[in-house]
Amino acid sequence: MDYSMPSKDYIDVKKTFPVLEDIDTAVFEHVNEVFNLHVTNNDGMYKVPVIWTGTERAFQIKNDRDLRDSVGKIKLPLVSIERTSLEKDKTFKGPIQANLQSLDKGARDYRDGSFQVISVLNHEKTRNFKNAKVRQNNNGNLVPSSTKINVYDTYYIPIPVYVKVMYSVVLRSEYQQQMNDMVTPFISKTGQINHFVMKKNDNIFEVFVEPSFDQNNNLGSLGQEERKFETKVTLKVLGFIVGDGSTNEERPKIIKKENVVEIKIPTERAITEEEKKKIGGIKIISSID
Repeated sequence: MDYSMPSKDYIDVKKTFPVLEDIDTAVFEHVNEVFNLHVTNNDGMYKVPVIWTGTERAFQIKNDRDLRDSVGKIKLPLVSIERTSLEKDKTFKGPIQANLQSLDKGARDYRDGSFQVISVLNHEKTRNFKNAKVRQNNNGNLVPSSTKINVYDTYYIPIPVYVKVMYSVVLRSEYQQQMNDMVTPFISKTGQINHFVMKKNDNIFEVFVEPSFDQNNNLGSLGQEERKFETKVTLKVLGFIVGDGSTNEERPKIIKKENVVEIKIPTERAITEEEKKKIGGIKIISSID
């Protein structure tokens, strides 16, 4: 797969590749900012807070004191997100199906770059090679000429590894109408399909909404406990990671290589008797026929 770009400025800025934390952050930000759930309460429209359940409880209490009441109980309505599973599913992958394992450990296979991302013309080296070729063919004179010498900088990255990440989005409220307002965007925003995309650091992840919305409430008990509505929305994310992470990285994520322009093999020749006479009678002995 080969791509061309007008300049290599793209490579200078495209240095952020996804890790697991980016997938988690993308899910949280998409639910919080894109779905942007609101309900109606006594004060009018109310933005439903979204929390990540992986954080410590002490941090949750100190970070946003409005989430809990005076006795430490969480106020409703509320949306919580949790990563529930992580799996390398060989049947749930992106467009790169094969494992591009690097086998050749020679000079052309520098640091195991296996997946070609982009190829950019190196204008400076191409100009130098063409000028040298023109001077060689025109007795050192630089004249207009047409040559097919092009030097390309080709950029490689480690092969992206796909991973299936499951998330549980739990919607909680005290009133049926508030629950209806929160669950409706998960049904309607995706249209007739249960699929949407989300972005983080210029990386795109596909998300599939499971068709079943599990509901749990305590209305049937008719007890004295607090009334509660709860709906769980399950998201299946097709994520991918590149490299071994910032702490375990043993090689650069971007590897640059240049193509081979010419292959030159030095040769030797024998000087004949006629050529000996032309250089002033100097005796030159050659051992090559």
